[in-house]
Amino acid sequence: MAGKERSLVIVESPAKSKTIKKILGNDFQIEASYGHIRNLPTKDAATDNLGFDVNNGFEPKFEIIPGKQQVVRKLNDLAKKVDKIYLASDPDREGEAIAWHVRQILKVPDDKIFRIVFNEITPKAVKYSVENPRAIDMDMVQAQQTRQILDKLVGFKLSPVLWKQIGNRNLSAGRVQSVALRMICEREEEIEAFVPQEYWSIQALLDKDGKQFEAELAKIKDKAIEKNIKTKEEAQKIVDYLTNPQTQYEVSKVTKKTTKRKPTAPFITSTMQRAASSKLGFGVSKTMQVAQKLYEGIEIDGNPVGLITYMRTDSVRVSDDARDMAHDFILQNYGEKYYPQTANVYAKGKQNVQDAHEAIRPSYPERTPESIKQYLDNDQYKLYKLIWEKFMSSQMAPAEIANKSIEISAGDYTLRAGTSKVTFDGFLTLYNDAEEDDPAENDAKIPDLEKGDKVVCKKIDPKQHFTQPPPRYNEASLVKALEEYGIGRPSTYATIITVIQTRKYVEKKDKALRPTLLGRTVSKQLVEQFADIMDYKFTAGMEAKLDKIADKEAVWVKVLQDFYTPFMNEVNAVMKTAQKMTIETKYKCPNCGKPMVLRSSKTGSQFLGCSGFPECKTTMSLNTVQEMEAENEELENSAEKPKEVCEEKCEKCGSDMIFKLGPYGKYVECTNEQCKHRKPYRKSTGVTCPKCGKGQIVERKSKRGTVFYGCDEYPECDFVLWNEPTGEKCPECGSLLVKKVLKNGTKITCSSLKCGYKKEEE
Repeated sequence: MAGKERSLVIVESPAKSKTIKKILGNDFQIEASYGHIRNLPTKDAATDNLGFDVNNGFEPKFEIIPGKQQVVRKLNDLAKKVDKIYLASDPDREGEAIAWHVRQILKVPDDKIFRIVFNEITPKAVKYSVENPRAIDMDMVQAQQTRQILDKLVGFKLSPVLWKQIGNRNLSAGRVQSVALRMICEREEEIEAFVPQEYWSIQALLDKDGKQFEAELAKIKDKAIEKNIKTKEEAQKIVDYLTNPQTQYEVSKVTKKTTKRKPTAPFITSTMQRAASSKLGFGVSKTMQVAQKLYEGIEIDGNPVGLITYMRTDSVRVSDDARDMAHDFILQNYGEKYYPQTANVYAKGKQNVQDAHEAIRPSYPERTPESIKQYLDNDQYKLYKLIWEKFMSSQMAPAEIANKSIEISAGDYTLRAGTSKVTFDGFLTLYNDAEEDDPAENDAKIPDLEKGDKVVCKKIDPKQHFTQPPPRYNEASLVKALEEYGIGRPSTYATIITVIQTRKYVEKKDKALRPTLLGRTVSKQLVEQFADIMDYKFTAGMEAKLDKIADKEAVWVKVLQDFYTPFMNEVNAVMKTAQKMTIETKYKCPNCGKPMVLRSSKTGSQFLGCSGFPECKTTMSLNTVQEMEAENEELENSAEKPKEVCEEKCEKCGSDMIFKLGPYGKYVECTNEQCKHRKPYRKSTGVTCPKCGKGQIVERKSKRGTVFYGCDEYPECDFVLWNEPTGEKCPECGSLLVKKVLKNGTKITCSSLKCGYKKEEE
């Protein structure tokens, strides 16, 4: 490297500065641009508020981001005082675009400016990049710029349609976020439409010479049963046969084989996010934030050290150096049998992988998690350990598993028992990809059996099951689905998930992503009116075109032109006919029974209002609706739980009344479809009202939620008590006795304030 030359290295993050400074020494000054330094303007009348000119080849008109002027001045001042300037932003499209924008604001000759990239912040990688600089890759810049223009075009043109129809200017649409929302909404529709199907499994407890083991019915007449035993009656016929003393059980097949289970590739962004979610309970955003710190550098013995390679990647490639370091570590710490005969090499089937990147791995494989635990906080340690173990295991030998399968015939029925045992742990000594309910080892105790052996049936246990709906997406499974569809890229997954939650389109409950009423409404409107934009294949195809721009296989202006004309025709057609719509929901007004509709306040917030307005002015918040829906799901939607019938009959038609939950608590509704009479549920005390002699004293709640007791003939009778009546009368004044709960126990007292009678509760 140059001796006395003065050099400036510009990174996008100040967190990198210390680590790179330590590596490059005093001849290099490290400064940060603090992310992007220029962006498309938020308002520009000349380009219809888009910041680019659609009539002039989509020429963008970038401007310095508000608040970044001071950074620009500082970088220019420093640039004039040095001999060389190295642009060292991240090694992806976003980083390339940041480098290009920084270049555009620097008022120095081109021959002073160099682009450097490194996949890990280690002395070897950083110094090599300085010694081998390159020009800014304009194809990558144009791919990022095209994405930026597309996203702004879709957001700025689709959002006004939602404003006009739903009446809320806080709503927004997005090219990728809206498709992710569609996925979540469609999964919710699948769950709601799902009809559970009954099926039965049959377990047997068998015995061979005093050694008992379990087997499960697997085949009937040599055909796999799967979930074909549909009813209790079918199951009982099988049970009757299998429990018949005349039924003979004979081992018909014994299969023994040893299989090798190979390790899987080291992490890419999506697999790291999924593993951190399932194994550590981290959300996608948290995972990326912690990984960013590990990449940029952690203070170890007073020196900043970059601990992992760049964490936004879809490549599973591992450098030769890293593979050699892993080889040496494994041989030294585990022995030769834990290293494969030939090194493991992984390939990813996707065509868009940028092979200049590596998989996510430790920058220094010899730095074990335990050796640096004292320098990491708890989250950093957990994620580093996960990444280190995943990488190191990916370089290890396969595990060997002994599998044993036994089939037992009983007439037309075949039962199966199986066991698997790890005979050599191999890579499993460090990392197991299997889920907790799918262990690598199933060491069931099965006696040694040979074909033709007789066994005795001790017990048959039929079990009823119901098929389950598909699970709701969580953050990890949504990332997996987006990746499988080819939607989004490593740098966008966390942003997508954050945006749809910030917009209140999706909420996270028990780690599951559920669409809100607002989210479902927005998604429904977009899917119905903009089928192409919301289509999974179309969105994935656009991602592929962006990749082609970066790979010099497509021209960015043509990609935008091909998209723009049909898109705007579709938008204009919808806007011509778009009108304020009434969005009727499935909820009924608790006061008049009419459908509730989605409305917007003057501030833009959403709520539900009765469709009978202005005659009925009932409203409820969306939060209340979501809580109500969750409670109703528990109360009503269980396939195995019958609806709870109220003790009283409908006062209008005499039919049964069932319990339901509404925004104001529990209520009862008539089961007669022609009647559907409903009223708030008032728990009766069974005590006759002493004032009117007709009504019953029931439990009620005030507007503040305070429980009190009053006559159910209200408003005709206004008798009330603040404590629950016992039904007994006071022996001294004849008023009702009530239960009064005190800190030292429950007392029975007179309800009359003029009488002081009281006694201990029996």
